[in-house]
Amino acid sequence: MPDLIAPHGGLSKPIDRRLTNPECPYKEWAAGTEAQSLKLNGSTLPTLKVSDADLSTLYRIADGGLSPLTGSMTSEEYNRVLEEEVIVRQGKKYAWTIPLAFPATEEEAKSLTPGKPAALLNKEGKLVGLIEVKEVYPWDKKKYNASVYATERNDHPGARIANEDLRTFLVGGDIWAYPQPKHPAYGDVVLSPEETRKLFSAKGWERVVAFQTRNPLHRAHEYALVVGAETLARLGHKAGAVLNPLIGETKGDDVDAVTRMATYRALIERKALGEGDTDTDLWNKLGRKFTDNLILLGLDIKMFYAGPKEAVMHGIYRQNFGFTDIIIGRKHADAPYDDGKDIWDGLAAQRKFDTLKGELLIQPVKVGFAAFFEELGRVGLVDEYGPKGYKTVSISGRDLREQLRGGKLPDPRIMRPETAQILIERMKG
Repeated sequence: MPDLIAPHGGLSKPIDRRLTNPECPYKEWAAGTEAQSLKLNGSTLPTLKVSDADLSTLYRIADGGLSPLTGSMTSEEYNRVLEEEVIVRQGKKYAWTIPLAFPATEEEAKSLTPGKPAALLNKEGKLVGLIEVKEVYPWDKKKYNASVYATERNDHPGARIANEDLRTFLVGGDIWAYPQPKHPAYGDVVLSPEETRKLFSAKGWERVVAFQTRNPLHRAHEYALVVGAETLARLGHKAGAVLNPLIGETKGDDVDAVTRMATYRALIERKALGEGDTDTDLWNKLGRKFTDNLILLGLDIKMFYAGPKEAVMHGIYRQNFGFTDIIIGRKHADAPYDDGKDIWDGLAAQRKFDTLKGELLIQPVKVGFAAFFEELGRVGLVDEYGPKGYKTVSISGRDLREQLRGGKLPDPRIMRPETAQILIERMKG
C-alpha cells in the first residue's frame, strides 16, 4: 500500500542520514571505537558540542523527520527562511518558517574549516555524529527573533531561547548521526518516519490526524482530537487519530515529558480520552468507537514557543511522519509576553495556513476553544454553544494547580482523574 502522503520537499521517501544507512560513506568510521571515530584518515577531528535541545534536531534530520533537510542550514538557506518563509528544492518553493542550524562557541568556530568534517558531541562529550562543514557564520539573534516571533520585544520565552544561549556562531553543513537511543519510559511510542508510515499502512487508515500538545490534557484539550477524528469520519474516511505530544525540550515550568507521557498513556490504555464527549450516533452508524483508531505516539523535537510560525513547523514534522492532517487550535504553540499580554491573537496560527509562501501537503483541521457545558452534559465548542447562552464549567490555571498540589482531584468535568492522579503524585515528589 502506498504512503498516504509524500514527505515534505518533493521527496518520495524521508531522508535517511543515519550512520547505519548502507549508503553512508562513513560506515567504517562509525563502526570504530569512539576514540577511533574522533579521527578520520589519521587526523584528529575538530569537535562541535550539540545541546540537548538541538540534539533532537540532529536526530530528526537523521531519521527524516525534518525532510528534506540533510543537515544544518547554511546562511543562504537560513536567511531565506527568515525573509521568505520557504526553502527551495529543484527550483520549487516549500513552506518552512523557522530556520535550523547548530550554534557554536567562538572557540569552536575557529577550529572548524569549511570543506572538512567535524565530530558532533553531546553535552557529556559522547560522540553522536559528524557534520561535513560547509560554512561558519555569525548568529544574528536580533534578526532571528524579530522574524520568528514577529515582534521586537524580547520579554517572552521564545526570544530567551536564543538570547540566553552564549554561543554566537552557526555552522552549516550536512550531517550523519547515530540512531537516537530509546528513552526507557516512553521509547516504545517514539518511532521514526519510516516506522510510523508502515504503522499507518498496516492499520489500513485512509487519513491520519495528529494532535500536537506539550501539556497534560484537560477534557477541553481532548475534545480537539475528538473533533479532528469526527471531522474526517464524517467525510467518509477510515481515519486514525494520534495523540502526538512533543517531548523535546520545553520551558522549565512545563510538566516534564516522563510525567506527561504517563498521563497520556493512562488515558489511551483505559480508553478514557474523549469518553462522554464523542458523537455516539456517528460512531454507532460507523460500527466502531472513537477509541478503536486512537493511538499514542511521541515526537521528540524542541519547542520554540513561536505561535503561527511554529504551527507550520508542526505541520511539516507531521507530514514527514506520514500524517495527512494536523489539528490547529486557538493559541497554537503560544506563549505570552512576561506581562501576560498575547504576542499573537488566538486565531493567528489558523490563518497562517491560508497564507503559506510554499507548498505544504498536510491539511490543517482548525478547531476552536472548547469547554464543558452544563446544559449539554459534555464538552462542546464555545463558538457553537456560547452564543446560545449555555453555561461553561471552568477553573483558572492557578486554582487547578493549587488543587493538584494539595492532593485534591479536580472537577472531572475539567480534568479526568486518570490524568489528575498522576500529576498529584508527581507534585508530591
